[in-house]
Amino acid sequence: MKRSLLASAIILILIFSGGQRVVAQTEDTAYVRMVTERAGKIVAKLGLPDSSKFYQVRTMVADQYRDLNAMSQRKDTNLAKQHSAYLAKLGTVLTPQQIDQVKDGMTYGVVEVTYHAYCEKYPALTDAQKSYIMNALVEAREHAMDGGSSKEKHAWFGKYKGRINNYLSAQGYNQKKN
Repeated sequence: MKRSLLASAIILILIFSGGQRVVAQTEDTAYVRMVTERAGKIVAKLGLPDSSKFYQVRTMVADQYRDLNAMSQRKDTNLAKQHSAYLAKLGTVLTPQQIDQVKDGMTYGVVEVTYHAYCEKYPALTDAQKSYIMNALVEAREHAMDGGSSKEKHAWFGKYKGRINNYLSAQGYNQKKN
């Protein structure tokens, strides 16, 4: 009797622990598929001349998403090293302009959209003010591209938009009027 209870308990433990592995593997597979598709959409916009280069860059971008996710789960806050290594890796196969396109893709094109919104809202901006806005948004993008979620990415842009608004207020622009 004790043996059959022990055997039953062992079987149940094996079934349930194996089931958890299957669920984890399914979630991992779904996540890998999702980030690979996302990376593919970003890289497709680059118009790379051959498929081998496309797949090479797509793998780099997808790996970055997976690495950022793993770092987030480990609560690893040392993103600077990962960020630099990723950009260096991209730099071996892409031009600086293409790398900027990848960065924009990873951050949903927020730099251009936001920049144009400021220019439209404040048509009298000087070249120096436009330059400040663009530089602030590019800096935000550098941080945002390391965000693990859309919410984290947008939070970085929100922080920098606050800085831009403070700058524009100091320059005499009234946020409430415009």
